[in-house]
Amino acid sequence: MARLSLLDGSTPFEATLLESPNPHRFALFAVGGGGNPERHLPLLTALADHGLTVIAPHFDRLLSPNVTESDLLLRARRLRLAINAIAPEKSPVIGVGHSIGTTILLAMAGAQAWLGPGRPLTIEPDERLQRLILLTPATGFFRAPAALDAVRIPIQAWAGTKDTITPPSQAQLLQQALHPRVPVDLRIEDGASHFSFMHIPPPHVEETLPDRDTFLDRLTADVVRFATS
Repeated sequence: MARLSLLDGSTPFEATLLESPNPHRFALFAVGGGGNPERHLPLLTALADHGLTVIAPHFDRLLSPNVTESDLLLRARRLRLAINAIAPEKSPVIGVGHSIGTTILLAMAGAQAWLGPGRPLTIEPDERLQRLILLTPATGFFRAPAALDAVRIPIQAWAGTKDTITPPSQAQLLQQALHPRVPVDLRIEDGASHFSFMHIPPPHVEETLPDRDTFLDRLTADVVRFATS
């Protein structure tokens, strides 16, 4: 594992890089509101161990649940800068993300995000993305008619029945909007909360699963299988 220092204009930002010893594609990890992708490090390491070179930009923690346009655009810009730094043009890329990170990945896969009536969020699609793995997807930005029509790549989406931040209905929206045109492998984990999908959850979060480690081992294996298929 290494830390890269990248530039967004004249502003530096960091990204965690895990280089696969035998890379055959790349993975771009989009972290959630906490901003530190290394809270998912065992998952990222497993992807690297199975042939994906992984890059995961770091961000400042979002201090409000009301995500702003500038927050989203900054994250989209830095995700693109990060993958541009390691992946040659036309390289196959797998997008993996948690929570608000999944919003950016869906937009990069062609979805049209909306901040409100008459307020489209302009994020340029990235044709390198070949499939998406979305942990607790935040899809409230895509409820407008036809918002997901341009998405054309397979998706694996995970949700937890005890998630009060992005409940299962947000993941189910993807399956409802995209089926049968796009395959959506929807996994709803009974008893999981929003933070059950993190190897290192925020402090003072009460775990709702009786055995989160076993669940994360299963999730990691299934994510790797989908990413490498």
